[in-house]
Amino acid sequence: MPLFSQSMEIILPHYTPLIQTIVAAFVVAFFMGALAHRLRISPIAGYLLAGVLVGPFTPGFVADASLAAELAEIGVILLMFGVGLHFSLRDLLAVRNIAVPGAVLQIAVATALGAGLSYVMGWGLVAGLIFGLALSVASTVVLLRALESRNLIETEKGRIAVGWLIVEDLVMVLALVLLPSIAAASQEGSVDDIWLQLSGTLLKVGGFFALMLLVGRRVIPWALHWVVHTGSRELFRLAILAIALGVAGGAAFIFGVSFALGAFFAGMILGETQLSKRAAEETLPLRDAFAVLFFVSVGMLFDPSVILEQPLPLLATVAIIVVGKSIAAYGIVRAFGHDNKTALIVAASLAQIGEFSFILVALGTSLTILPADARDLILAGAIFSILLHPLVFTAVAGRAGEKKLPGSEKAAQEIQREASRSGHVVLVGYGRVGRLVAAGLRERQFGFVVIEEEADIARAAIADGLTVVRGNAADADVLKEAGVDEARLMLIAIPEGYEAGAIVEQSRNTKTDLYIIARAHSDGEVEHLNRFGADKVIMGEREIARVMLGSLFTPKRTS
Repeated sequence: MPLFSQSMEIILPHYTPLIQTIVAAFVVAFFMGALAHRLRISPIAGYLLAGVLVGPFTPGFVADASLAAELAEIGVILLMFGVGLHFSLRDLLAVRNIAVPGAVLQIAVATALGAGLSYVMGWGLVAGLIFGLALSVASTVVLLRALESRNLIETEKGRIAVGWLIVEDLVMVLALVLLPSIAAASQEGSVDDIWLQLSGTLLKVGGFFALMLLVGRRVIPWALHWVVHTGSRELFRLAILAIALGVAGGAAFIFGVSFALGAFFAGMILGETQLSKRAAEETLPLRDAFAVLFFVSVGMLFDPSVILEQPLPLLATVAIIVVGKSIAAYGIVRAFGHDNKTALIVAASLAQIGEFSFILVALGTSLTILPADARDLILAGAIFSILLHPLVFTAVAGRAGEKKLPGSEKAAQEIQREASRSGHVVLVGYGRVGRLVAAGLRERQFGFVVIEEEADIARAAIADGLTVVRGNAADADVLKEAGVDEARLMLIAIPEGYEAGAIVEQSRNTKTDLYIIARAHSDGEVEHLNRFGADKVIMGEREIARVMLGSLFTPKRTS
């Protein structure tokens, strides 16, 4: 038994394997995720490497793989719920003429390349198709991070890439639904059995879909609105989780379809309600936590010896992901009449694989139709492609002539106009408080720039006719784009006081005499912001109390 494993048992003699697995997963994932953040690569790579470190193929402590897999199943459900929650039919329809046929053709090309490699490796047809599909779909997290790094989300190039990804996700959802039936029928070896299995699965999916449309679209919104009126935030969070897990479980136990599909549909239905944004915010911490466990559990499956034992197949796998798939995407975009810049950006965006690839790996492994070599090549390909992606995207974006622009071309021009003013205002955050502040600044005819990190909120600010810089205000480049070095005042309207402290510190480093006003919710946050150089900190609770006390002497009704 490895020395570190023995020491863990001595230190934690009374803890169950479940607790040891969770502790090891989160602690190692934190350090590896922090390292990935420091290196400016996707944290997914860090979480996968954390799984490798606590997995059975490396020395030291070995987490319980079976327990990790069960925890990962919850992660898959919540990941798919999040995908459904953020699914945007409007975004897809806006670029449907290129995204739908383009994504389908690119998936076909990448799948064919992967199946060709699998044929050389001597795997079966079904294993080859799973292998090819896993190489064909890009990671949502990695793609959005790349686009946001150059503020391309709101451009035509960004919208095409995001719409392309939505189509890929839908194809993967369909693959996850049909794969168990294909695997079961392929073992019988009869074409009739395959069609019978597929027909049965599609009928079950159709029945589940009809039930969700007829009943779910009425019951779920009604139940959530009832919970909201109870005024209990805890009950609302529980209701969201009950919907996600309950619908996923019902889909599996009643209709015989996958947990993932049920969670995806639950998210889609919930995404149509007015409470979708709050639902996303309330469940985000838990979704993130179990997503980390999912990535760690996938990393535990990876045997690093594949790098030394199969270097040529690994090189071919990475080439399919980074080169083959990108060339296919570039050619397709150009064939549909788009310019060279757009084709290069879309191609670079897709030069990696991620979440759905891992879900396919887990499913193929559990169905015993994906060989261990294929699994290791997919995981290695994912790690290397995620590590290479920032370099590939930067090189291609530079060749495409793309500079880091805020929000959109129009916003870039407006920011130059605002930044050229002497003494404009920088407003950080366009939430409930930020909107009110912006309205007041407009009424007083102040020139101001809004910094907003959330894509949907930034879109709302742009729709309101404001100058917007997309990004984290703690980033020196974002502050520079907003013209902080020429501003005379910064208003930090975000509710997170400790995060605001990092913004204050970075802004003070950029311009020492900038007057900074921030908001806080506790004495600790006030002290934190003052320590980092805020000139004035407004604590909401104190101001409410002051106004309420002042109202004792003004009995006239006000709003």
